[in-house]
Amino acid sequence: MKKFPRKVRYPKQVMRCTIYGGVTGIIVGAVGALFQICIHWLINGRKSFFSELSDNIILQCLFGIIFSTVLLVLSLLIVRRLVPEASGSGIQEIEGVLEGKREMCWWRVLPAKFVGGVMSLSSGLVLGREGPTVQMGGAVGQFVRKLFNLNKEYAHILIAAGAGAGLATAFNAPLAGILFVLEEMRHQFKFSFKSFQTVLIACVVADITLQVVLQNSGFNIRQMMDIDMTTYKALPLSSLWLFIIFGAIFGALGVLFNKFLIKSLNFFARRSGFNFWKWILLIGAATGILMAVFPHVVGGGYDVMPKALHGDLGLSMLIILFVLRFFTTLVSYGTGVPGGIFTPMLALGTIFGMFFGMLANYLFPELIPNPQVFAVAGMSALFTATVSAPLTGIVLVVEMTMNYALILPLILTCFSAAIAAIFMNAQPIYSTLLSRTLIMQKRKALYLHLKKVKSKKIRNTVK
Repeated sequence: MKKFPRKVRYPKQVMRCTIYGGVTGIIVGAVGALFQICIHWLINGRKSFFSELSDNIILQCLFGIIFSTVLLVLSLLIVRRLVPEASGSGIQEIEGVLEGKREMCWWRVLPAKFVGGVMSLSSGLVLGREGPTVQMGGAVGQFVRKLFNLNKEYAHILIAAGAGAGLATAFNAPLAGILFVLEEMRHQFKFSFKSFQTVLIACVVADITLQVVLQNSGFNIRQMMDIDMTTYKALPLSSLWLFIIFGAIFGALGVLFNKFLIKSLNFFARRSGFNFWKWILLIGAATGILMAVFPHVVGGGYDVMPKALHGDLGLSMLIILFVLRFFTTLVSYGTGVPGGIFTPMLALGTIFGMFFGMLANYLFPELIPNPQVFAVAGMSALFTATVSAPLTGIVLVVEMTMNYALILPLILTCFSAAIAAIFMNAQPIYSTLLSRTLIMQKRKALYLHLKKVKSKKIRNTVK
């Protein structure tokens, strides 16, 4: 006689998932909102000083150098001396914890990532807020597990739910947060009704909490979180072949981005002592000067994306900006300060997409009436080629830009970018970063072991 599987959707289980996911979402949303408010205050304060010194470019440069360098150095001191696991994006750390290959202490990571992230993201470096909020969300999930004294199974679920809620909070995109856990963390996330329910509740509640906190604090949620742009109508089918070519180009760019990002990290990792801090002071000074004379080259990208989308930048300026921001993104992340690469990638995709769109509009005006459609597609294309999470990239961009009519071009662009990256033997960036972290962890353990053995031999010789 055939045995039917037991039902798993018990009312008690659903209630527990709702409670644990809801508590996680409330805390992550509140932390994420406070994180963005602090960054907003610091950046606005910096801009006010620049406005006061608008008549004197030398004083602007001097203030920019001091401001960027101090914040950069303080942020690095936190992650290098106190909490090394809080450096960089933090998404690879969450994946390592879910795999059981890394450990995370929420009471260390949460404050270090918050304070260090606020300073690094306000300093003018080309970094995004999503990495810190994802890692802080995972830390909150671990805290909730401790709060309710749950077993290890719930630790896995709540850390993943907190991470998804962190992404939802960073971009005001709850569906993207859910897909991020299911797609990017598919190798680590143990899918079940219970785990999926918890992730879904955490992401939705986190986004609601974010909006409530920001609105009650007097902030405009749309201005802070979304990209100001027009919504466009569906394109003719005869134009879709251009998006396939466009996606393939981004596939190659994504492979180059991943390769040089690792090279940048290795470059700074090989520096120590004065040699390392010499480079940091140089980067801080350069960032401060660029904030005064060429502000579009630095910062996360929320200031430059509207400029590109509204057609304020010509073809030559777009390609110059793309090259310079590509370089500053690599350098900024290579320093090791807390910060992500999602937002810088969105900016790069927007800039190059607008460049390609203007060319396509000139060559095929009847097919591409609005070059901005390639800017929208470019946001998700570079993300797909780099992270290998096309669904997350598509949904994230649609939620941020409200361009639901461009779903088909976005799918074709991301599919083409993913295929091109695969044919070039590209690995997802966070898998690569996690592998690099684990290798460095083993090297450090071996070094400490050899140092201990050597010290023991010396003591025995003296005796």
